[in-house]
Amino acid sequence: MTNADIIRAHYDASDRGDVDGMLAPLRDDVRWTEAAGFPYAGTYVGPDAVAENVFSRLQDDWDDYTLAVDEVVDGGDTVIGIGTYSGTYKRTGRFFAARVAHVWRLEDGEVVAFEQFTDTEMVSRAIRD
Repeated sequence: MTNADIIRAHYDASDRGDVDGMLAPLRDDVRWTEAAGFPYAGTYVGPDAVAENVFSRLQDDWDDYTLAVDEVVDGGDTVIGIGTYSGTYKRTGRFFAARVAHVWRLEDGEVVAFEQFTDTEMVSRAIRD
């Protein structure tokens, strides 16, 4: 299994709503960075912190939050996922869609770092009252 296959499996787990499958490739000390300006901005260390501060909050705050991945670019130890986020913010009822790129860094078949790049203004418009 290539590193790109590992990331594709993560995205497939996301499509199924399988949080354990999403967390499976993350190393115990993974550094997961959500973009500045994103509602969950910051760097979280370890799969439990990612689950609590990102995945759980997305489920709690959004209806039909999805990531549609268009392309996975295989750069060996660096893999890029490109796609579109969309969803409706529960408190405002506002829908958004925004392009996104994920940069994944892997060592020995495990994710050691993740960084998100997205149009945070599109997300902010959905959240604002």
